[in-house]
Amino acid sequence: MKKILFVAVFLCTTGVGFSQKIERPKLVVGIVVDQMRWDFLYRFYDRYTPNGGFKRLMNMGFNCNNTMIPYVPTYTATGHSCIYTGSLPSITGITGNEWYDNEKRSYVYCTSDSNANTIGSITAAGKMSPRNMLTTTICDELKLATNFRSKVIGIALKDRGGILPAGHSANAAYWYDPKVGQWITSTYYMNELPGWVTSFNNQKLVDKYYAQGWKTLYPISSYVQSTSDTNNYEVKTFGKGFPYDLSSLVGKNYNPILATPYGNTLTSEFAKESIDKEKLGMDSITDFLAISYSSTDYVGHSFGPNSVEIEDTYLRLDAELGSLLDYLDSKVGKNQYLVFLSADHGVAHVPAFMKDNKIPAGNLLVNTMVDTLNMTLKQKFGVENLVIDLINHQVVLNIPAITANSRLVLNDIKLWIIQYLLKQEAVMDAFALNELQNTMLPAIQKEMIANGFYAKRCGQIYVVFKPQWLEGFERGGTTHGLWNPYDAHIPLLWYGWSVKPGTTYRDIYMMDIAATLAALLKIQMPNGSVGKVITELFR
Repeated sequence: MKKILFVAVFLCTTGVGFSQKIERPKLVVGIVVDQMRWDFLYRFYDRYTPNGGFKRLMNMGFNCNNTMIPYVPTYTATGHSCIYTGSLPSITGITGNEWYDNEKRSYVYCTSDSNANTIGSITAAGKMSPRNMLTTTICDELKLATNFRSKVIGIALKDRGGILPAGHSANAAYWYDPKVGQWITSTYYMNELPGWVTSFNNQKLVDKYYAQGWKTLYPISSYVQSTSDTNNYEVKTFGKGFPYDLSSLVGKNYNPILATPYGNTLTSEFAKESIDKEKLGMDSITDFLAISYSSTDYVGHSFGPNSVEIEDTYLRLDAELGSLLDYLDSKVGKNQYLVFLSADHGVAHVPAFMKDNKIPAGNLLVNTMVDTLNMTLKQKFGVENLVIDLINHQVVLNIPAITANSRLVLNDIKLWIIQYLLKQEAVMDAFALNELQNTMLPAIQKEMIANGFYAKRCGQIYVVFKPQWLEGFERGGTTHGLWNPYDAHIPLLWYGWSVKPGTTYRDIYMMDIAATLAALLKIQMPNGSVGKVITELFR
C-alpha cells in the first residue's frame, strides 16, 4: 500500500503521467504572397500602416531577412511545394508549373489529375490533386501526428497555390474558377461543396468588386516609389491607367479580377469564412490553414515591380493582412495562433525599364529559338523535330527519335545545340545536365541547378541566361524563374504563438520553414525534408 502511495505522489510531484500535454498553437496560418520580392517589405515600409499586417509581423514578430530559394526554376509550384515539404524539386518531383515527362512523353501540369473531377462548376478547372508531388507536406505530418484529428485547408486563387501546400491528406483545398467566378475543389477531396462555400459563392463578390472599379488607395501623386502611371513598360490589361473602370466586366468576365487587388480581398474573405464555418482553431487539436495570395503575381506580371499598380496592390494587401490578424485575434485568440509569411519567388524588373535606365537587360523568344534549332538541326542531321521544347530553362530532346535512328549520336547533337546556344546574346552558359558536376559554374548556381533536377521530369541541356534577361515579355510586363536574387530572395516573417520579436540576417533557406514548423509543433519533418531548424526562434 505504501509503495502505491509513493508512486502516486511521485507522478504528481514530477509531472510524469497523463496530466502533461504537448503545447501547440490552436491554429497555424501559413501565408504565401505570390511573387513577393523581399525588398517590398522595405520599399513600401513607410506607407504600410501601424494597424496593417506587414509592420505588425515585422515589428512584433521575427524577421528572417536573408531567406533564399535554393533551386531553380523559381516558379509558383516549386516555391509552394518547397515551403511546405521542406524539400527540393529534385526530391518532390515538382520541377516547375509544368514539365515534359520523359516516360509519358507528354507535358504534365503540376497538379493535373485525370482521375479527379470538378466540384463546384461544370468546367474542367477542378481536375486537380496533389498526386504529382512525391513527398508529404508539413500539413500531412500534422495530420499524422494527431491521428488525422487536425483539420487542414488550403486556399488560393491558383489551384497549385492551394493544393500543394495542403498536402495529400488535407480535408480540403479550394481554388478559383475564372470561367464562373466561384471557388471550387475536386473529387479528390469531396463529392460536393460544403454549404458555406456555396453560400459564399452566391454572394457574387467579384461583381461587387468590379462595380467599385480600381482607383488608387491614396492620391496618385503620392506614389513616388513607382514609375509614372503612363509608360510603355506595362501590359495594358484594363486600359491606359488609373482609375480603371471595371463595371463592363460585371456578370461577363470573371478572369480579370485575378490581376487586381480585389483577388486578394476575395481570398481573405474566403479564408475568414473558412475559419468561421470550419471552426479552425476552435478546439485543443491544432489545425492548419494554408493561404496563398495569387493576385500579387498576376499584377506583377502585367505591370512590373516598379508600377503604381504593384505599389497600390501591396498597400491594399497590408490592410487585408491587418484585417486577417484582427479576425484571428477575435476568433482564435491572441497568441493562440502561429503565422508565418513568405513568398514562392520574386520577380525581375521589366527589361525595357532597365534598359531605359542604362542597366543591362533583354528578352529572348523561346518559341523562335526552338523553331530555329529544329530547322538547323534538320539541315545538319537530316531529322525533324529533334528538340521538343525549351522549358524550365532546359532543352528537352526527342530522345526516342534520336535512339531510333542509328545514324544519330546523342552526344553529337547535344554538343551542336550547346555551341549554338552559346552564340546567343541572352545566354551566359549552356551545358549537358549529365555533365553538371564537371561544368565550370559558380558553386551557388551549380547547387541550385542540381537541387531542381529530377531526371524523369527534366530536359537534357541547361541554359543559363544573363542577369535580367527574360523569356518573352518583349512588349511589356515581366516574369521570374532564375537563380538571381531578384527572383530568389524572399521574405520570411514569424508571428504569434511562442514567437518573440527579433531579426536575423543569417543565411536561411526556403526549405527551413517546414523544418522549423515541425520543431515548433513537435512533430516529424516531412518525409523528403532537407531543411534545418531556424534556432533563433527558440531563444
